Amino acid sequence: MPVSIVTWNINSIRLRLPMVLDFIAQHAPDVIMFQEIKCTDDQFPRNAFIEAGYPHMAVHGQKGYHGVAIVSKFPLTDVSSRVFCEIPESRHVSALTDFGHGPVTLHDFYIPAGGDEPDPEINPKFKHKLGFLSELTSWFTDPIFQRGHLIAGDFNIAPHENDVWSHKQLLKIVSHTPVETEALNAILNGGHGWTDLVRKHVPYDQKLYSWWSYRSANWELANKGRRLDHIWSTSDVAEHCIGAEIIKPFRGYIKQPSDHVPVIARFAGV
Repeated sequence: MPVSIVTWNINSIRLRLPMVLDFIAQHAPDVIMFQEIKCTDDQFPRNAFIEAGYPHMAVHGQKGYHGVAIVSKFPLTDVSSRVFCEIPESRHVSALTDFGHGPVTLHDFYIPAGGDEPDPEINPKFKHKLGFLSELTSWFTDPIFQRGHLIAGDFNIAPHENDVWSHKQLLKIVSHTPVETEALNAILNGGHGWTDLVRKHVPYDQKLYSWWSYRSANWELANKGRRLDHIWSTSDVAEHCIGAEIIKPFRGYIKQPSDHVPVIARFAGV
């Protein structure tokens, strides 16, 4: 049976737990990597996930903000987290697992959104975002990242012109400015061996989004989306990836949806 790994900015795991459980019932993923859980470790709904078939968890929470978590059907070991820019926010958690093709370290990231003004001189949030990307670039030069790694999460950057509804209109909008897209693409294409698993299966000439703003009166009709959520892996892991998709219908969930939807990568079973 294929193995599926999901990333999803859930925008409050406790508030949206019913939606998550519905998603699990429909899609039965093997691993889910959440961002913006917005709760402390002890508040994370562990029992609900155990009952749903996910007894293994790596949680790095924060009261009211940020927070990342991995829930898995496979054992998770070597759980750790990393602080970026010396700002103690819960934006990363990692764990070692094996879903059939050898050990893989899963990294769950919530990269800073960056605020509204794309100028690090006047906007500390944007400065934080660029600093985070710079530290990520340096970290990924470590030889350990040559194989056996999968990174996923809300990167808060739509790197390709077809990852946004209008490339020209969003060039000065945070998440699609050249300084951000060039930084992210430099990581992807900088010789570290990463593969964008979604774009491996969905050609770049196709528009593709994973986020639609709450501010849109009719998000589906307007369809002004951005692809902010990503799953990448080293090439040895990518060779086993047999498919990927973005589950758009969950943006229209009947009650209090997240503004992000789940992104799935599927791997050949053994």
